[in-house]
Amino acid sequence: MRVQVSKEDFSLTPLVFARAAAGEDVPLRFRLDGEPVKGVPGARIARESVDANLIRRTYAGRLGSLCVTATQWEYRDYPVVEWTAEFENTGGEPSGILSDILLGGEIAGDFSAFVHGNGDTCRDDGYEWFRDDLKDGGKTIAPDDGTSCHGAFPYMKLVFADYTVRAAVGWPAMWKAEAERTENGVRFEAGQLRCHFRVMPGEKLRTPRLTFMISAGDEARSRNLWRRWYIDHILPRENGKPLAPALCLHYWGCEGKPEHTAATEENQLRAIERYRENGLIPDIWWIDAGWYKCDYNWPHTGTWKPDPDRFPNGLGPVGRACDEIGARFLLWFEPERVTPGTELAGEHPDWLLPTGREGDGNCLLDLGNSACRAWLTERVDSIIKEGHIRVYRQDFNFSPRPCWERAESEDRIGALENRHVQGYLAYWDALIDRNPGLWIDSCASGGRRNDLETMRRAVPLHYTDVGYGDIPVKQKQYREMFEWIPYFRSHNMAWDREFVEKTLGQEWTDNDDFTFETAMAPAVTYMTWWDADDEQFARTKRAEKIWRRAARIMLDGDYEPLTECRKSAGDWYAMRFETDTEGFVQIMRNREAEGETFTVPFDGYESKKLAFETENGDRFTLDGETLRRDGLTVSLPKRAGTVIFYRIAEN
Repeated sequence: MRVQVSKEDFSLTPLVFARAAAGEDVPLRFRLDGEPVKGVPGARIARESVDANLIRRTYAGRLGSLCVTATQWEYRDYPVVEWTAEFENTGGEPSGILSDILLGGEIAGDFSAFVHGNGDTCRDDGYEWFRDDLKDGGKTIAPDDGTSCHGAFPYMKLVFADYTVRAAVGWPAMWKAEAERTENGVRFEAGQLRCHFRVMPGEKLRTPRLTFMISAGDEARSRNLWRRWYIDHILPRENGKPLAPALCLHYWGCEGKPEHTAATEENQLRAIERYRENGLIPDIWWIDAGWYKCDYNWPHTGTWKPDPDRFPNGLGPVGRACDEIGARFLLWFEPERVTPGTELAGEHPDWLLPTGREGDGNCLLDLGNSACRAWLTERVDSIIKEGHIRVYRQDFNFSPRPCWERAESEDRIGALENRHVQGYLAYWDALIDRNPGLWIDSCASGGRRNDLETMRRAVPLHYTDVGYGDIPVKQKQYREMFEWIPYFRSHNMAWDREFVEKTLGQEWTDNDDFTFETAMAPAVTYMTWWDADDEQFARTKRAEKIWRRAARIMLDGDYEPLTECRKSAGDWYAMRFETDTEGFVQIMRNREAEGETFTVPFDGYESKKLAFETENGDRFTLDGETLRRDGLTVSLPKRAGTVIFYRIAEN
């Protein structure tokens, strides 16, 4: 049975700053010209019911010409509390210097561990987790390149004896989080990493959003409450409906050229039709980097127009073909990176922030500039409408940090970044407002920008650039995603051709059954090419049927990892998803795993019976007492996997 919110959970919310009776109680501290300030002095408090399940409280006060406003969101259906703060200069002169702005404070209890990760490092050492008891001192974590998930993951746990606090920082750039043991528990605070600035007249700068969930019991219970809250309140909607599982297809590496640099109207329409003829109808048809004029060099970004030589009629014919088969047309952009020789570089150099590094032609498009943002919004919106684009994919493939640092003065450290973050979010909001039902796919060389403020508007269809076909690496990545960001996309790639041919003595194929087992997520891309043979299409359609049944349960059910995950080819890998009435287990024996069998535990079903169905259609029923005693034992050869579905009924 799925985890349910309890009264005990809500009774704990005062521990995570659920309410502040006065402005001085707001969990905010900062310095103004070096002098410490706590809370919002002299705040006026306003309360608003946003809807039946969300209360917003604002605390507004003044420090001279500086208007300080803290906002709290308290959820009534989950034990979740969120805070942000804004600083607006309503006077005619620059403010004093604001610095050391942090949200949070002390959380009381029998504290045991601060759990944190290193995010997506763009290497296979990413997606790691660390557990610190903080007995040897406090811990400060922060990303290192200007994106929110590179080197530090903005999702953390504070583990206590009787409850778990999950904390998330919503900030698509550089943030920091500090955790330190106290006499009564732990101090936890977070804010913008680089923060030492004056606020200019008429300007408004803000903090990251800090989200807390507190739940009674252990970390496993906390995991599934977070998943439920995320799906109910964070995951974007399509025309008001929760996002459904998505099969993504594409014609990648067209004509042997990189990415989609050789994509044309003709070859895209041909590939779509070939898939349709063979019974594969994508939910998303994907065109990635290179559809603009770039001479097969896709990073040549800054001219956002379809290449007229390859798309003489624009992108509309491809978009209409997608509409006809019920697919969403996805199109890639990287608007924040501008390179020499492009439209933006030539016509709007005043909007660009160069890195300043010798030989680095990358410039950052300054989204904090309102004129720049307006131009970009109009241009991209016109492409979305003309091309019938249903999924806007935004990538980001270089570090913005040196661009901001090079352009700022000593009394404006962090201000350009702050304005850029606000502009980035406003730009996305404008595209969503202008195009109801539009999905946004967040990518930054993979998963470097999947903070919670970004995820309120997007899904990470491409959550990493690392390890597509390195199965143990993928398994480690999935663990993090399923727990924290439960809607993401996987690939059925495998890079173990030598092992298959030399060790197993089997003929290699790009889409054998095991590769499909490796791609079990709410969204998938099947690497079955449009010109594949009948046998490959048959395997893919069989895998799609299994995946669609499982993907629905992944989104509706609770998640339970059944094995350790150490990025080792010598390990078994298993997981379970379960709703109140049905579920499935996936078991995989990696290529070097010893032992012929794996036993899945089934505890807590004593008054029930489970009707099982294998992916091959075999059916059997076991009672809960037998399952408690013996579990479910599965035998697999090396480099093999299986999915077993089950339904739960009363005895």
